[in-house]
Amino acid sequence: MTLAAGVDSSTQSCKIVVRDLVTGALVRQGRASHPDGTEVHPDRWWRALGQAVDAVGGLDDVAALSVGGQQHGMVLLDAGGEVIRPALLWNDTRSAGAAGELISELGGGDRAAGRAAWAAAVGSAPVASLTITKLRWVADNEPEAAARIAAICLPHDWLTWRLRGTGRLEDLVTDRSDASGTGYFDCVSNTYRRDLLAMALRRSQEGVEDIVLPRVAGPNEAAGAGGADAAGRGLSHLVLGPGCGDNAGAALGLGLRPGQTCLSLGTSGVVAAVSTTPTHDPTGLVTGFADATGAFLPLACTLNGARVLDAAKTVLGVSYQEFDSLALSAAPGAGGLVHVPYLEGERTPNLPDATGILAGMTLANLTPANYARAAVEGLLCLMGAALDAVRAQGVDITEVTLTGGGAKSACAKALAPAILGLPVNAPAPDEYVANGAARQAAWTLAGTDEPPAWAPTTTERLTATPQPHIRAAYNNTAQLLERG
Repeated sequence: MTLAAGVDSSTQSCKIVVRDLVTGALVRQGRASHPDGTEVHPDRWWRALGQAVDAVGGLDDVAALSVGGQQHGMVLLDAGGEVIRPALLWNDTRSAGAAGELISELGGGDRAAGRAAWAAAVGSAPVASLTITKLRWVADNEPEAAARIAAICLPHDWLTWRLRGTGRLEDLVTDRSDASGTGYFDCVSNTYRRDLLAMALRRSQEGVEDIVLPRVAGPNEAAGAGGADAAGRGLSHLVLGPGCGDNAGAALGLGLRPGQTCLSLGTSGVVAAVSTTPTHDPTGLVTGFADATGAFLPLACTLNGARVLDAAKTVLGVSYQEFDSLALSAAPGAGGLVHVPYLEGERTPNLPDATGILAGMTLANLTPANYARAAVEGLLCLMGAALDAVRAQGVDITEVTLTGGGAKSACAKALAPAILGLPVNAPAPDEYVANGAARQAAWTLAGTDEPPAWAPTTTERLTATPQPHIRAAYNNTAQLLERG
């Protein structure tokens, strides 16, 4: 049996799955935690990866490995390959002002023109999550750190590079899916836009020519071999795949084809639709990403995801099972209670400084059951708005596949078809990002035109009569925040 491993280095943890290269059957898996926060030193990811490798029983019998990782995280390296400062993660919103500046600058002072110009250039108008806005923030707030930049990479790039163990900046490798989330890579022409990088760093274009950006490998092109001594581990037997961004990894792990859409309820909420054509959304709500197979992945992402349910559970002082029971015991619409869950600001819509709101409270409806139901309905309405944003780009969405930690919630699964107004496919809970990375690793080793056709996952199909009045009440309340 030949084995392939996939890593999911997410915001919250590092997971590894080891699977049979031919059938995809799970052989073993392990995980380790990441620290909380929106600013994390990459060494913590490396330490967690080592712990996860130990938890999975090592990699001595594994032939190939790929790393899937959280997107957008800004990793800056100096000429010696040392990390200059802790990485700013996708959910760090301090660069919201920088995003506005970059939009205005490319538009010659006209923000509408700027958004259109950015969308045409790289498929996405800058928002605080994109790497390019974090580079502008560093240039303005930490100029000494900015002056030391010799290479810029993303979390999965950096981990793959560490696994190679060469220490040479020129050995940094990424893929289209992750590069497409930087804000300075055009996934249609597959080229870096160093002019936009120069703008972000407030340098001339000549001033960024020497900055090393990771080589963009093809979907199943090897990034290299593991190192003979990667932090004390002999990994020279490993073929390393190019890796991928977490959303592209999940799509690959689910086996999504063009026209199919994934709705993930993780730390963030994500709507990602595999497409044969790129999108260019000047509003900035939909980012024009690439997938891990050579196609495109138009995507809308919310800052608030499954933690909306965690927060409500904590307020109520109940277990997950008790929370599900409370939410399902309340009537649709939660007795008029409406929860707009912008608990950490929001990206879709782009309101990084917004806070949440609980509206429609009366003595009669302010009950634990209605509050639980309102939290679930609010999260699903937020995701419905993300679906609408993707539809507005001409993407046909006829059903969704529900994944992520929040998909384990019985109430989220039960309410989703009615609130989203769509059939919902609910595959068995699994590590789909890690599975996608493992499938990519197997594909890299096999060298075939298409990724291996692993056995499909068992999926439950859920349908319900749509309840548009819930979305209407949510939209009316959300507009209060959007108008300021």
